[in-house]
Amino acid sequence: MIALEQLDTAQVPGGEELRLMRRGADFMIVLDRNELMNSRMSGSEEALATMTADRLAGRKGQHWLVGGYGMGFTLRAALAVLGQDAKLTVAELVPKIIEWARGPMTELTADCLDDPRVSLLHSDVALQIAKGRNSYDAILLDVDNGPDGLVRADNNRLYSREGLATAKAALRPGGVLAIWSAAKDSVFANRLRRAGFTVDEVQVRARSNGKGAKHTIWFARK
Repeated sequence: MIALEQLDTAQVPGGEELRLMRRGADFMIVLDRNELMNSRMSGSEEALATMTADRLAGRKGQHWLVGGYGMGFTLRAALAVLGQDAKLTVAELVPKIIEWARGPMTELTADCLDDPRVSLLHSDVALQIAKGRNSYDAILLDVDNGPDGLVRADNNRLYSREGLATAKAALRPGGVLAIWSAAKDSVFANRLRRAGFTVDEVQVRARSNGKGAKHTIWFARK
């Protein structure tokens, strides 16, 4: 059996420690006992991008805000389906995540961070949302395992009534707030509706081959 090895650690500002693990060719990013990401399970993170693009089909010069980078599944999927006139701003709070992408996981990254359509910010995505009134066609959030501050408590503001109102203000008319979750959450889905969004809740398999656990994505349209 191939041994599991720890490659590095990273401190989340205002949160706990992340660990980068590897077993053979597979990578994992782990928080305490929670596996946040696994390089073998990219399907739902890719769907976060492709299903958002489907909902915005026909728009020219789209500007997306992606928070955060993770293992880059969502960013790479977005680059594959968006036109050359698109712009993607990636807000990643933990600098080491990008170091890992350009280091141990460079093959997985596939140069997506160097695409001219991509602007990378070492920043809290909540700050970028707050600064971006009527700026984005889409805001994609995959910074926790669901609509609660698992990685750090400050992330709770993203999913609060006030946070959703701020996200709605940052979207252009008809824009989409897409949020990834490991599980359903009817309370949060209702909160999205009360915030004035039209909400589409989709179940997506974890693996790109259509297998694995079911994850939830909310597509909330302004």
